[in-house]
Amino acid sequence: MIIDFHTHQFPDKIAEKTIGMLAAKSGSTPHTNGTAADLTRVLTEAGVDLGVVLPVVTKPSQFDTVNECAAHLARTYPKLLSFGGIHPDDGDIEAHVAKIAALGLKGIKIHPDYQGVMIDDERYVRIAKAALAHGLMIVTHAGVDDGFPETVHCPPERAARFLDAVYGGKNPDKPMIVFAHGGGNRQFDEVIRHLSEWNVYFDLAYICAYASKEDVLSLIRAHGADRILFASDCPWGSPADTIAFIRSLDISEADKQAILGGNAARALGLS
Repeated sequence: MIIDFHTHQFPDKIAEKTIGMLAAKSGSTPHTNGTAADLTRVLTEAGVDLGVVLPVVTKPSQFDTVNECAAHLARTYPKLLSFGGIHPDDGDIEAHVAKIAALGLKGIKIHPDYQGVMIDDERYVRIAKAALAHGLMIVTHAGVDDGFPETVHCPPERAARFLDAVYGGKNPDKPMIVFAHGGGNRQFDEVIRHLSEWNVYFDLAYICAYASKEDVLSLIRAHGADRILFASDCPWGSPADTIAFIRSLDISEADKQAILGGNAARALGLS
């Protein structure tokens, strides 16, 4: 099974406008038109069995709409599995995390850059603790956001402080938190320095489009192939190209299969 752990789609009525705005801001060329149907098409053509969709709540008032759409998406598109979302300024973090779990969603996406809050802020710590209490995973954007590069809200050093606060200084037995973009987009040396010893996942979203093979191999060697997740960041990255990149790496076939889907299946509790 091949699982793309980091994809995006938008409701049909706003997909074209949203994808155009984000493309212009980041200088990127999207690989889909932003809809769930087109995401499904691209994943299928790449040979991907399941795509994890990661929505972002950019203001607290969006909570119900985003999470109800996430639950509906998974029922409508069998190839897609959507996480939920929550804003750090949410007025009832614990109750709303419980609602995400009750909707049957498997995790929560946070985006410190889009939400304008540093990752080690107490509000994110509360969200993570509540999520873990309900058995929910957390995926966070990490490192530079190419569309909003002015302030990095989740640099590796502060990500380590966040983990220390969430876990009380103890390394967790089971990885439940995912730092996207190789643990920190465009900050790989600092990722290895501050995060490689933590029992968390790094996904490969977007970075395979620009990073060298040696950079990615360094991350895998430092962190372990069993804690690396294939992710394309589609529509901003190509699932097919990312799969080809992973298959070209000088690692064992077993490690390639783990990265392409085995690790994600285990994390998501899939057979």
